[in-house]
Amino acid sequence: SLPSPMGVSMKKVTISGLAGSGTSTLVQGITEHYGWISVNGGQIFRDEANQRGLTLTEFNDLCSKDESVDLELDDALRRYITDGETNIIESRLAGWWAHKLGSDCTRIWLDVNDKERASRVANREGIKLEEAFAINARRQYVQNERYQKMYGLTPEDPTPYTDIIDASNITAEEVLAEAIKILGVE
Repeated sequence: SLPSPMGVSMKKVTISGLAGSGTSTLVQGITEHYGWISVNGGQIFRDEANQRGLTLTEFNDLCSKDESVDLELDDALRRYITDGETNIIESRLAGWWAHKLGSDCTRIWLDVNDKERASRVANREGIKLEEAFAINARRQYVQNERYQKMYGLTPEDPTPYTDIIDASNITAEEVLAEAIKILGVE
Protein backbone atom coordinates (compact mmCIF):
# COMPACT_ATOMS: atom_id res chain seq x y z
CA SER A 1 0.00 0.00 0.00
CA LEU A 2 1.14 3.49 -0.80
CA PRO A 3 0.51 6.43 1.52
CA SER A 4 -2.24 8.71 0.25
CA PRO A 5 -2.10 12.49 0.71
CA MET A 6 -3.98 12.19 4.02
CA GLY A 7 -1.58 9.63 5.42
CA VAL A 8 -4.08 6.80 5.00
CA SER A 9 -2.69 3.71 3.37
CA MET A 10 -4.08 3.21 -0.15
CA LYS A 11 -5.04 -0.33 -1.12
CA LYS A 12 -3.55 -1.69 -4.37
CA VAL A 13 -4.50 -4.93 -6.09
CA THR A 14 -3.59 -6.55 -9.39
CA ILE A 15 -6.04 -8.91 -11.10
CA SER A 16 -4.66 -11.30 -13.70
CA GLY A 17 -5.95 -14.28 -15.64
CA LEU A 18 -6.16 -15.70 -19.14
CA ALA A 19 -8.83 -14.61 -21.66
CA GLY A 20 -12.29 -15.59 -20.41
CA SER A 21 -11.22 -16.02 -16.78
CA GLY A 22 -13.47 -13.19 -15.56
CA THR A 23 -10.90 -10.53 -14.68
CA SER A 24 -12.97 -7.66 -16.14
CA THR A 25 -16.09 -8.82 -14.29
CA LEU A 26 -14.15 -9.08 -11.02
CA VAL A 27 -12.60 -5.62 -11.48
CA GLN A 28 -16.05 -4.15 -12.09
CA GLY A 29 -17.36 -5.84 -8.92
CA ILE A 30 -14.47 -4.64 -6.73
CA THR A 31 -14.70 -1.12 -8.21
CA GLU A 32 -18.42 -0.94 -7.40
CA HIS A 33 -17.99 -2.50 -3.94
CA TYR A 34 -15.23 -0.18 -2.74
CA GLY A 35 -15.64 2.82 -5.07
CA TRP A 36 -12.03 2.32 -6.16
CA ILE A 37 -10.25 3.51 -9.30
CA SER A 38 -9.30 0.78 -11.76
CA VAL A 39 -7.51 0.36 -15.05
CA ASN A 40 -8.14 -2.54 -17.41
CA GLY A 41 -5.11 -3.70 -19.43
CA GLY A 42 -7.37 -5.53 -21.88
CA GLN A 43 -9.23 -2.29 -22.53
CA ILE A 44 -5.95 -0.42 -23.09
CA PHE A 45 -5.03 -3.19 -25.56
CA ARG A 46 -8.46 -3.09 -27.32
CA ASP A 47 -8.36 0.73 -27.52
CA GLU A 48 -4.90 0.61 -29.09
CA ALA A 49 -6.07 -2.03 -31.63
CA ASN A 50 -9.10 0.17 -32.48
CA GLN A 51 -6.95 3.27 -32.89
CA ARG A 52 -4.85 1.33 -35.39
CA GLY A 53 -7.93 -0.04 -37.18
CA LEU A 54 -6.95 -3.65 -36.38
CA THR A 55 -8.86 -6.65 -35.04
CA LEU A 56 -7.56 -8.10 -31.75
CA THR A 57 -6.00 -11.02 -33.63
CA GLU A 58 -4.28 -8.66 -36.10
CA PHE A 59 -3.07 -6.46 -33.25
CA ASN A 60 -1.81 -9.52 -31.33
CA ASP A 61 0.12 -10.54 -34.46
CA LEU A 62 1.58 -7.02 -34.75
CA CYS A 63 2.70 -7.17 -31.10
CA SER A 64 4.42 -10.49 -31.86
CA LYS A 65 6.41 -8.84 -34.64
CA ASP A 66 6.97 -5.41 -33.05
CA GLU A 67 8.05 -5.54 -29.38
CA SER A 68 7.90 -1.74 -29.02
CA VAL A 69 4.07 -1.87 -28.92
CA ASP A 70 4.06 -4.28 -25.96
CA LEU A 71 6.83 -2.38 -24.20
CA GLU A 72 4.81 0.83 -24.48
CA LEU A 73 1.62 -0.78 -23.10
CA ASP A 74 3.58 -2.49 -20.30
CA ASP A 75 5.22 0.82 -19.31
CA ALA A 76 1.76 2.35 -18.98
CA LEU A 77 0.67 -0.51 -16.69
CA ARG A 78 3.78 -0.19 -14.52
CA ARG A 79 3.00 3.52 -14.06
CA TYR A 80 -0.49 2.64 -12.77
CA ILE A 81 1.02 0.12 -10.33
CA THR A 82 3.34 2.74 -8.83
CA ASP A 83 1.02 5.76 -8.93
CA GLY A 84 -0.77 7.04 -5.86
CA GLU A 85 -4.29 6.93 -7.24
CA THR A 86 -5.10 3.69 -9.09
CA ASN A 87 -6.33 0.92 -6.77
CA ILE A 88 -6.93 -1.93 -9.21
CA ILE A 89 -4.71 -2.83 -12.14
CA GLU A 90 -6.02 -5.61 -14.38
CA SER A 91 -3.87 -7.25 -17.03
CA ARG A 92 -2.32 -10.55 -17.96
CA LEU A 93 1.04 -9.37 -16.57
CA ALA A 94 -0.03 -6.90 -13.84
CA GLY A 95 0.81 -9.38 -11.06
CA TRP A 96 4.25 -9.94 -12.57
CA TRP A 97 4.95 -6.20 -12.89
CA ALA A 98 3.87 -5.55 -9.29
CA HIS A 99 6.04 -8.47 -8.13
CA LYS A 100 9.09 -7.28 -10.08
CA LEU A 101 8.57 -3.67 -8.90
CA GLY A 102 8.45 -4.89 -5.29
CA SER A 103 4.97 -3.37 -4.90
CA ASP A 104 3.38 -4.27 -1.59
CA CYS A 105 0.01 -5.13 -3.05
CA THR A 106 -2.40 -8.03 -3.30
CA ARG A 107 -1.80 -9.92 -6.54
CA ILE A 108 -4.73 -12.15 -7.54
CA TRP A 109 -4.70 -14.74 -10.32
CA LEU A 110 -8.07 -16.05 -11.57
CA ASP A 111 -7.63 -19.69 -12.54
CA VAL A 112 -10.28 -21.04 -14.93
CA ASN A 113 -10.17 -24.27 -16.95
CA ASP A 114 -9.93 -24.09 -20.76
CA LYS A 115 -13.48 -25.39 -21.37
CA GLU A 116 -15.08 -22.77 -19.11
CA ARG A 117 -12.92 -19.96 -20.56
CA ALA A 118 -13.91 -20.96 -24.11
CA SER A 119 -17.57 -21.04 -23.10
CA ARG A 120 -17.35 -17.52 -21.64
CA VAL A 121 -15.50 -16.15 -24.69
CA ALA A 122 -18.04 -17.81 -27.03
CA ASN A 123 -20.91 -16.16 -25.12
CA ARG A 124 -19.18 -12.77 -24.93
CA GLU A 125 -18.15 -12.70 -28.61
CA GLY A 126 -21.24 -14.49 -29.95
CA ILE A 127 -19.19 -17.26 -31.59
CA LYS A 128 -19.21 -21.07 -31.59
CA LEU A 129 -17.51 -22.88 -28.70
CA GLU A 130 -14.98 -24.61 -31.02
CA GLU A 131 -13.99 -21.22 -32.46
CA ALA A 132 -13.55 -19.76 -28.96
CA PHE A 133 -11.37 -22.77 -28.00
CA ALA A 134 -9.18 -22.18 -31.07
CA ILE A 135 -8.95 -18.41 -30.50
CA ASN A 136 -8.05 -18.85 -26.81
CA ALA A 137 -5.45 -21.52 -27.56
CA ARG A 138 -3.82 -19.42 -30.29
CA ARG A 139 -3.88 -16.25 -28.17
CA GLN A 140 -2.35 -18.05 -25.18
CA TYR A 141 0.34 -19.66 -27.35
CA VAL A 142 1.26 -16.40 -29.12
CA GLN A 143 1.27 -14.39 -25.90
CA ASN A 144 3.28 -16.97 -23.95
CA GLU A 145 5.88 -17.12 -26.74
CA ARG A 146 6.08 -13.32 -26.71
CA TYR A 147 6.26 -12.94 -22.91
CA GLN A 148 8.83 -15.74 -22.68
CA LYS A 149 11.00 -14.14 -25.37
CA MET A 150 10.65 -10.56 -24.08
CA TYR A 151 10.57 -11.06 -20.33
CA GLY A 152 11.37 -14.72 -19.61
CA LEU A 153 8.01 -15.35 -17.95
CA THR A 154 4.57 -16.86 -18.44
CA PRO A 155 1.49 -15.19 -16.94
CA GLU A 156 0.10 -18.39 -15.37
CA ASP A 157 3.30 -19.18 -13.46
CA PRO A 158 2.07 -18.81 -9.83
CA THR A 159 5.31 -17.18 -8.56
CA PRO A 160 4.14 -13.54 -8.35
CA TYR A 161 0.61 -14.06 -7.02
CA THR A 162 -0.33 -13.63 -3.38
CA ASP A 163 -3.70 -15.32 -3.99
CA ILE A 164 -5.15 -17.69 -6.60
CA ILE A 165 -8.91 -18.04 -6.98
CA ASP A 166 -10.15 -21.14 -8.81
CA ALA A 167 -13.06 -19.54 -10.64
CA SER A 168 -13.90 -22.46 -12.96
CA ASN A 169 -17.03 -23.62 -11.18
CA ILE A 170 -18.21 -20.64 -9.14
CA THR A 171 -20.35 -17.64 -10.06
CA ALA A 172 -19.07 -14.10 -10.60
CA GLU A 173 -20.68 -13.18 -7.25
CA GLU A 174 -18.77 -15.96 -5.48
CA VAL A 175 -15.50 -14.85 -7.12
CA LEU A 176 -16.17 -11.28 -5.92
CA ALA A 177 -16.97 -12.49 -2.38
CA GLU A 178 -13.69 -14.45 -2.36
CA ALA A 179 -11.73 -11.39 -3.55
CA ILE A 180 -13.37 -9.15 -0.92
CA LYS A 181 -12.40 -11.70 1.75
CA ILE A 182 -8.81 -11.63 0.43
CA LEU A 183 -8.69 -7.81 0.35
CA GLY A 184 -10.09 -7.65 3.86
CA VAL A 185 -11.05 -3.98 3.86
CA GLU A 186 -14.46 -2.48 4.36
